Amino acid sequence: MRTNRLFHTLILLSLCGITTLATPRLTVVAVVDGLTAENLATLRPYWQQGGLRTLSEEAYQTTVAYPHLVYGGNESTATLMTGMTPDNHGYTMDSYFQRRDRRLHSMLEDEQTQGINTNLRISPRALLGRTISDRMRLLYPEAKIYAIGIHPETTVLLAGHAANACCWLDQEQQLWAATAAYSGGLPFVAFEQNHNSRIATLAARQWTPRMDIPAYTCPTEHEKKKGFTYEVGEVLRHAPEANTLVIELALALQKDEKMGTDQIPDLLLLQLNSLSPQAASDKIQSAEHEDIYLRLNQDIGFLMEQLDRRIGRENYQILVVGRPILGTNPQTLNDIHLPVQHFNVDRAAALIGTYLMAIYGHERWIDGGYGQSIYLNRTLIEQKRLTLETIQRQVANFLLDFEGIQTAMPSYEAIHQPQLNTTLCKRHTGDVVFTLQPGWQLWQDDRHPIDNVVDDNPQSPVLLWSRQLRPMPQGSLNALDVVNLLF
Repeated sequence: MRTNRLFHTLILLSLCGITTLATPRLTVVAVVDGLTAENLATLRPYWQQGGLRTLSEEAYQTTVAYPHLVYGGNESTATLMTGMTPDNHGYTMDSYFQRRDRRLHSMLEDEQTQGINTNLRISPRALLGRTISDRMRLLYPEAKIYAIGIHPETTVLLAGHAANACCWLDQEQQLWAATAAYSGGLPFVAFEQNHNSRIATLAARQWTPRMDIPAYTCPTEHEKKKGFTYEVGEVLRHAPEANTLVIELALALQKDEKMGTDQIPDLLLLQLNSLSPQAASDKIQSAEHEDIYLRLNQDIGFLMEQLDRRIGRENYQILVVGRPILGTNPQTLNDIHLPVQHFNVDRAAALIGTYLMAIYGHERWIDGGYGQSIYLNRTLIEQKRLTLETIQRQVANFLLDFEGIQTAMPSYEAIHQPQLNTTLCKRHTGDVVFTLQPGWQLWQDDRHPIDNVVDDNPQSPVLLWSRQLRPMPQGSLNALDVVNLLF
């Protein structure tokens, strides 16, 4: 009876013009650092073939905006992977200030986890939200899920909590590295490439222009005279070979694990790069930056060609999404009379400390400052039997007199502010929170910018290619909705 009912239902759906879509056997998610819709549109006429060319012609395309402040770090990766804002997924910036030792620590630092071919001890433990990989694991417990990338933190965020394994490029040792946080450790094919010195082989190459310099759309004056040359090993994470290595290992894993060859859907998560070593903006402004795109186009094309042959075009889908890293070049903004000015957080914290000394005595009243937070010495305040809320208010009022400050308030008020409540996570927020006026950029000190992206509302391109593409939403999307494109 149930079989007949299902048969008649399928007939009815067919007569109504409705078709059922099978879940692709393999989903590939590629997060590309610095990828912009503007660059893709500019270069499309120059690509006769390749993966980006195919995607630009056949994929569902849109852009996504972020509902929180974007610093050019992995806060956007975490948002894209979880469909949550930083106040929920917990990854607000790449580092956080720890009161215990008054030092900065990696957001994913985990002393309970061992590294493999690396001294880094990182895990997804600090990530609170469920990622794409976690959702896949819940839906399909036997799915094979792997993440491969260039940078460790990005790769771990792609892997989420439920991947079999993840691995990334260790530039110093020129090996694939991993974390023991995942049961699969370092995949065998990664071990094999390490044993065969595959990374070292590519790192020994020179990176020179693939075309004659006049053939590029926007070479610099220096490039017009001398071109560009790099030793790949010195700039590995920003050389085209990094993308090649990620794609090669992804295909080796697909073959070794037979991903996409049975009825249980599998997931490959990749981090790729579109930024050259000298890039000062996500927008292409040099021949070497364009050269990265040319080779990335070929690498993605090679990935798709191999998957076509191995598992068939109808059996996989690929989602490519950009990640804002540098935004608009500050010099470009200066040239059109929109100057970018620096706000030094360390200097601000020192001045606040001096201010409190003048009021309460010569003691260390400030633990430090990082991001948009000032951290008060709570232990001292308690010992002196002072009211924390009173000092928070005094510091906030003092900060309002600083050049570049837009708003300043105690942290207990900041969580109710629309501009901040999606950006702050209470685990890492300081005692006083501030925002900057437009045109100001956060710097930790005189040498280290915290905020790479000075654009007011950076957006990322999204391209979803599938032979079984279901109806997609029209117009631009919120970054929280990218996850839902796959489920």
